[in-house]
Formats: sequence, C-alpha cells, structure tokens
Amino acid sequence: MNHEVKEQDNHLIIMFSGDIDLQTSPEVRKILMENVNKEKSILVDLSGVSYIDSSGVASLVEALQAMRKNGKQLALIAVSEGAMRVFQLARLDKVFTIYETLNEGMKKISDG
Repeated sequence: MNHEVKEQDNHLIIMFSGDIDLQTSPEVRKILMENVNKEKSILVDLSGVSYIDSSGVASLVEALQAMRKNGKQLALIAVSEGAMRVFQLARLDKVFTIYETLNEGMKKISDG
C-alpha cells in the first residue's frame, strides 16, 4: 500500500494505492487520523486501491465519524471497481459521499 497527501484549494487529498487489508490498515488509519483535525475537508482517492477488506473499511468509517464530529466533510473519490463492491455489499455506499472524480468532489464539498 502506498499513499500521498496533498493540499489543493482548501481540501486535503489523500490518495491510496495497492491493497488495504489487515496488514496495511493500521497505517491507513494513522494517515487518516493525523489529518482529521486539520481545518480542511478530506477527499480520499481510492482509484488505485485494488482490494480493501473490513479492517480498511473500518479505518475509513472511523475517519468519517471523526470528521463529522469536527463539523468537516470526508468524501471518497474515484473508488475502484473492486473497492466499490465492498462498499456496496456493506451498504456503505449509502453512508459515504462518493464522487466519480476529484474535480466533482472539490466542486461539491465546501468548507463554508
């Protein structure tokens, strides 16, 4: 699993690639939780994630809850087909805000 964090137009964009599983989910959780207290919305790019298991999903849910508690938004963008199947099976595609592209996510999420 690899990641990149960048800031663009008052948003944090966190891009993950590879597998997010029991082995890598603690690192994913750490990366997400380090960024939830920043005064920015977070867009999590999952386009490069080929596989995600329940531990990876749990890390994303925890970050979503923390962001909501802080009055900020977290959305998923460009979710890969494999990862989307997991979200749909768990019915989390109804819990997370999911955008097809980064541009769409940035337009629709505002910190105002």
